[in-house]
Amino acid sequence: MKTDPQALKGDGAQCCLYRDAPSWDGRKTAAIGGFRCESPASGAALLARAADMLRSEGFAAVLGPMEGDTWHSYRLITESDGSPPFLLEPVSGPHDKSAFETSGFAPVSVYVSTRARLDDAIGPAAPVHLDDVTVAAWDGRDTEALIEKLFDMSTASFGARAFFKPIDKADFLKLYEPILPLLDPRLVLFARDRGDGLVGFLFGLANRLEGDRPRTVILKTYASARHGVGHLLADTFHRIARDLGFVDVIHALMHVDNISLDRSRAHAGRMFRRYALMGRRLR
Repeated sequence: MKTDPQALKGDGAQCCLYRDAPSWDGRKTAAIGGFRCESPASGAALLARAADMLRSEGFAAVLGPMEGDTWHSYRLITESDGSPPFLLEPVSGPHDKSAFETSGFAPVSVYVSTRARLDDAIGPAAPVHLDDVTVAAWDGRDTEALIEKLFDMSTASFGARAFFKPIDKADFLKLYEPILPLLDPRLVLFARDRGDGLVGFLFGLANRLEGDRPRTVILKTYASARHGVGHLLADTFHRIARDLGFVDVIHALMHVDNISLDRSRAHAGRMFRRYALMGRRLR
């Protein structure tokens, strides 16, 4: 049963405790989200207090920062080139990493974001082609149907990943509702086979944090149900984005062990930010 988070405050720090977090290696696991601290010491003290509380309640592990699950914001920044944040990127305070490390947390899952010039990402090669798969952009209509497609494909594609936790379709819709007005339908792609079956999707959007005329496009998420479709979607996305006048692309928040990072490198992606989901065993 879903439970509401508990707010916890200390001297110069605050956080929320989520007691229905996804399990870490089968352990009874909680999560710490909403974390803010004015200094490494104040943050570490609050995290230690939270860990003691959770241990006394029978929890064996705690993850953070995580707003309850991986559908919501999670991860802290561990390395950066200092460039501004991009749209939908998790943002860390200046003392977060030190506070988590000081209180006994260590990385349990690591991610990176890369950046490339679109001309370099595309290169001289001909467009990727699969004989029995076609890619088409969202037509901009029926947003509920769009969200249902993204929900079904996301659940199927990401269900086997660590820290995955199912989410209701209604809750999934709430996640996307705030950003729907920011979407350019031409940057949301669907791949279908000859029988019109959905075999992949790609969710991209302009980096609106750069203003009304952004030069950067974000490849936020893509997934495929068969070999080669992801490569086709990414190549198509890069070409559409360049034709729309974008100059740079961000390949966002990729797990370091995921094939998407290898594909990003093949598209001239260079790491500019590293993130970690932190964890601490309590027993």
